[in-house]
Amino acid sequence: MKQILKGAGLFALAMAAAGSAAANKADDTLNIAFSKELENVDSYFNSAREGVILQRSIWDGLVYRDPHSGEYKGNLATDWKWVDGKTLEFNLRKGVTFHNGEPFDADDVVATVNWVADEKNGVKTQRNVNWMDNAEKIDQFKVRIHLKAPFPAAIEYLAGPVSIYPNEYYAEVGPTGMGLNPVGTGPYKVVSVEPGKHFVLEKYENYHKDSPKDQPSIGRLDIRTIPDFNTQAAELFSGGLDWVWQVPPDQAESLGMMGDFTVANESTMRIGYLQFDAAGRSGEDNPFTKKLVRQAISHAIDREAIVQSMLQGKSRVVNSACFPSQFGCEQDVKTYDYDPAKAKQLLAEAGYPDGLEIDFYAYRDRSYAEAMLGYLEAVGIKSNFKLLQYSALRELNMKGEVPMSFQTWGSYSINDASAIVSQYFKLGNLDSAQDQQIKEWLDVADSSVDPDERKEYYSKALKRIAEEAYWLPLFSYNANYVFTKDLEYAPTTDAIPRFFQMSWK
Repeated sequence: MKQILKGAGLFALAMAAAGSAAANKADDTLNIAFSKELENVDSYFNSAREGVILQRSIWDGLVYRDPHSGEYKGNLATDWKWVDGKTLEFNLRKGVTFHNGEPFDADDVVATVNWVADEKNGVKTQRNVNWMDNAEKIDQFKVRIHLKAPFPAAIEYLAGPVSIYPNEYYAEVGPTGMGLNPVGTGPYKVVSVEPGKHFVLEKYENYHKDSPKDQPSIGRLDIRTIPDFNTQAAELFSGGLDWVWQVPPDQAESLGMMGDFTVANESTMRIGYLQFDAAGRSGEDNPFTKKLVRQAISHAIDREAIVQSMLQGKSRVVNSACFPSQFGCEQDVKTYDYDPAKAKQLLAEAGYPDGLEIDFYAYRDRSYAEAMLGYLEAVGIKSNFKLLQYSALRELNMKGEVPMSFQTWGSYSINDASAIVSQYFKLGNLDSAQDQQIKEWLDVADSSVDPDERKEYYSKALKRIAEEAYWLPLFSYNANYVFTKDLEYAPTTDAIPRFFQMSWK
């Protein structure tokens, strides 16, 4: 579904800007555009993707996961071991300093963990930290992290959202000060912040030499918030920008045809899915308590056609309630091929030979939702479409008032099935299935330190979710990146651009 006028508009912008490109490679500055405002850079007090991207460049964690191999490597820790099912011990790297000159040691780890694990301090995304109880200093370069319960995904979280902060500085400035003047040990240090608008980072010359992130190559990152893509495109052509992302498919295609930029596409860990109120929380007359209705809808939607015509790129149909690369994401589950005749048959068997009328909620991607509404109408399901803000839809979900919805989840780029399936199927207020058996299986998978046992029990849970059609997983999302041909960059499926791994050709 190409938008020809938009593509033509890009060509016009290119002609208008011809001959005015600046060579940003020459002054070693990578000019970057974010589309969304980031008000607080403190990684514990924002949940935006832009915040995750900055977090990886400004701060380090104890562990680093190689985005290509999936291997865990020591970062601020050199090595670690499980003392028991609830205790991790880390030997810390010596000779590391924060951007403000403060030396790194066990006191920083203990202070960070004890601060973020305390719920009263209000870390925004509690699931990233609420599995930790406290940290204990063994000596200057050895710590133990005590978990509230066995949590084998701990290393994945310590390699991702759990950054280590300088204890003295953070005690002095808190989240507000860290947001305005961030200090970490990461490959880039922040030299200026204009909240929500403009961030300037410079290569940290004293970045520790043994980091698995490697040494940053580009000297300066200039990041501006530019919500309008046409404005971003104009700046690309004029040389005011070198790198943009989340470019709409039709516009990425047009830019690629010009030959002036590199256009790269990669799948992300975000998946779209339909959620059904199988538990009947939204009312006794809710048709989604009937398995046949849920299966009928699953057969009614041509997911492959939506991927091919609308998402394009490296998006793919997803059959399991997780992203395929995540640990424990079983793929051998019941699938629902596009079969409108089968859908009508199942509706009739469920007691709806003449079809039915439903409320259909969504919070984003209206065009995708409307395509699904068309497929439903074709098998006799009339939908009352309700497009809400994410916060409003989430609140209704928590109250159990949503019979059916189109939603998405990116797992915060955590490469473990617990980051999605265990968030939605353990009888919490977002669980529309309320299946006790699934909860029991997930409890085992989430707590066992035996990888094979974890896989076995995630498999049991995911197979039942698919068999009962509690969700209809739809597709993975993808992201388009457009950047100057002078830049060496390869995107990854976790949708975290690592500026410290970019370089000039």
